[in-house]
Amino acid sequence: MRIGIGFDIHPLVPKRDLVLGGIKIPHAFGLLGHSDADIIIHALCDALLGALGEGDIGERFPDTDVRYKNISSLFFLQSIYELMREKEYQVENIDMTVLANLAKISPYKARIQKNLAKELHIEENQVNVKASTTNGLPFCFGEKEGIAVYCVVLLNGL
Repeated sequence: MRIGIGFDIHPLVPKRDLVLGGIKIPHAFGLLGHSDADIIIHALCDALLGALGEGDIGERFPDTDVRYKNISSLFFLQSIYELMREKEYQVENIDMTVLANLAKISPYKARIQKNLAKELHIEENQVNVKASTTNGLPFCFGEKEGIAVYCVVLLNGL
């Protein structure tokens, strides 16, 4: 068994789609980033890479590489899933917390969990997504300026 921890944070900006867990969420703001800035998938990728002892998402898919400009972060997750399978591991469970004051994700949590489970070929009950606010405090970011995600994964050897 191997454990990995991931974290990501991005600022909210106008005129960008808000994509979380591979799901486009209707919102006036989106996340700034080189790819689609899907911080749920970015934090998950870092947790998976950490559990595998394979560095981080920025090393594998640098934001200086034009191939990843505006790409769906699902591409990153699929690539890391293949690496995980090559190393003969499977996901036992995922637990993540999304910190967002402005964007309300509760109505989308079930869809996000289902989408992540599908991408990683696991059951939906192996993926847990929680949402929290900072209760208006500017913890890590201002009250409405960004979104952050913490993620923990447990891998089992095949």
